[in-house]
Amino acid sequence: MSRTVHLAVYDTLADWETGHATAWLARSEFTVKTVGPSTDPVTSIGGLRITPDLALSELRPEDSELLILPGADLWDTSDDLAPFAAAARRFLDAGTPVAAICGATAGLAREGLLDDRSHTSAVSFYLAATGYKGADHYVDTDAVTDTGDGVGDLITAGPTEPVAFAREILGRMGAFEGSKLDAWYRLFHDSDPAAFEELNAEDATASEDAATSDEES
Repeated sequence: MSRTVHLAVYDTLADWETGHATAWLARSEFTVKTVGPSTDPVTSIGGLRITPDLALSELRPEDSELLILPGADLWDTSDDLAPFAAAARRFLDAGTPVAAICGATAGLAREGLLDDRSHTSAVSFYLAATGYKGADHYVDTDAVTDTGDGVGDLITAGPTEPVAFAREILGRMGAFEGSKLDAWYRLFHDSDPAAFEELNAEDATASEDAATSDEES
């Protein structure tokens, strides 16, 4: 059964930050739906025009397994995207994970969602400029997953770490696990040729197991 994740889309969104995550979720039998401020088309930093599948007002945590928030110039130049940070609060309160990268982390900081959770971003002083109270929980690393305390998991990353961001997402959603997740990361982050062979071996084993299961049934 297909599982649904939602990708927020809005004007000036950073094209490069979520592609690894959404592509490999889609290849792992997830359905990726886009959610915009409305259903009117938006334009990314790279000039891509995207027509959202639904408007933010229609988005409910119970209809989703994950909300992904990409960076965008608008996070730092206006309050236009504040409703998406508010939506992230609703998701986390409902126990549904949220993943934010780049400028979206500043939006979550302004919403108070990073005050008590481990997190990262571009650099610590970028978030400090928001006036948030979570500086003690900042982790200087490529990507962080905070499991929360009775609330949904929160994944954060900086703008130069789309592959690490995807690694955390794919692992949290169970798309890839263990050695396969490690090999995937080494292939796309480190260009490790040995990782390609490991991924092929993992896929071949999975196909053999599925064929055996079909024969037995």
